[in-house]
Amino acid sequence: MRIRYGAEKNGKPVKKAIVYTQNEHGISFSDVDSDAVYITERLRANGFETYIVGGAVRDLMLRKKPKDFDIVSEASPTRIKKIFRNARVIGRRFRLVHVYFGTKIFEVSTFRSLKDGPTSNTFGTIEEDVLRRDFSVNALFYDPGTQVVVDYVGGMKDIRNKLIRPIIPLSFIFKDDPVRMIRAVKYAATTGFRIPLTLRWKIKKQAPLLAPISPSRLTEEIFKIIHSPCAAAITESLEYFGLYEYLQPNASRQMKESEKFRARYLKGLGELNRNGNTKPGETLAALIRDYLVDFIDWDAEGLTENYKIAFMAARQFVLPMNPPRMELDHAVRLIFAEHGQNVKKVRFFDRGKPQAQDREPLAAPDFPGSGILPPHPSAVLPAGEGGAKKRRRRRHKPHSNPAAPKTE
Repeated sequence: MRIRYGAEKNGKPVKKAIVYTQNEHGISFSDVDSDAVYITERLRANGFETYIVGGAVRDLMLRKKPKDFDIVSEASPTRIKKIFRNARVIGRRFRLVHVYFGTKIFEVSTFRSLKDGPTSNTFGTIEEDVLRRDFSVNALFYDPGTQVVVDYVGGMKDIRNKLIRPIIPLSFIFKDDPVRMIRAVKYAATTGFRIPLTLRWKIKKQAPLLAPISPSRLTEEIFKIIHSPCAAAITESLEYFGLYEYLQPNASRQMKESEKFRARYLKGLGELNRNGNTKPGETLAALIRDYLVDFIDWDAEGLTENYKIAFMAARQFVLPMNPPRMELDHAVRLIFAEHGQNVKKVRFFDRGKPQAQDREPLAAPDFPGSGILPPHPSAVLPAGEGGAKKRRRRRHKPHSNPAAPKTE
């Protein structure tokens, strides 16, 4: 173990971070993605301090295989883009760089500053950047070149003590970004770490802050959860903290009203991702299966009409989540196939004009206690998935002759 020092304004040395060697942190270099190593090496070769950071370092220390390898550097996005031709700059508030290697995407960010406060989006130093991160277990910096872990905030100690500890003050951390509450619960559920009492209390109290979060962000979080091997444990913890009702309000209400539904729902999520291979729509099907099983009349005639009812009811059930139409289509078909009913491709609209049966809301049996009725198809299909596109007519103005006299 080594100490990294900095200097105060008066020149006096001050302890900044603890540097752990490979024997101390235990990360196996063979577990690190070779493309992530290549990115850090290229940036360092160009003179920029660069590390693998965040959840990847945490997972490597816990002997887990990381899904993503995020990288942080003192290089600016423009400079990173020049070094890697297979890269693209993204973001508005704070620019990031995505570096592509086949189907893999590596997110490379620049050190952020605290110059304008905790929400600053200006570039800074590694000492400032670490204080912008949410929890100490996600604030460790790993250099694959020297195989050392740099710890500014005691993250190594918290990992050894199995503790989720916030870096940003509790009075501000969730007001700045309410989604951090979901992440805290998710980290605890996937690692088995403990959430301290003060943090638990703050999450339960500030859960309503999730209400105005955009559906796109909530959809992203839900997909991360259902693609995790710990989907059931995460969902159960989110429900305990009162967060799941903002991600899946209809499912949360059903779990509160029916213990039978709750048991089936969690069991379905628990069986996901065990073999690592899932069919298209299989993960999404786990969110809607138990609802549709009770909602749909499986003995009713008219398979196509029954499918339409199921599709629209499923889309309404998972709100505010807005999954891609194709993903939801695969999920509903999969559930129908489980009941021995193979649905052919269904078209909700024909040449952009609603069919006769689509002009009124489709009648469907109401699932007791759900309070959900399938809305009109146009209310549930995303824009661009049906209906004629309005064509703008260009009004051609006659060409004027500058030399011609003006008339009034």
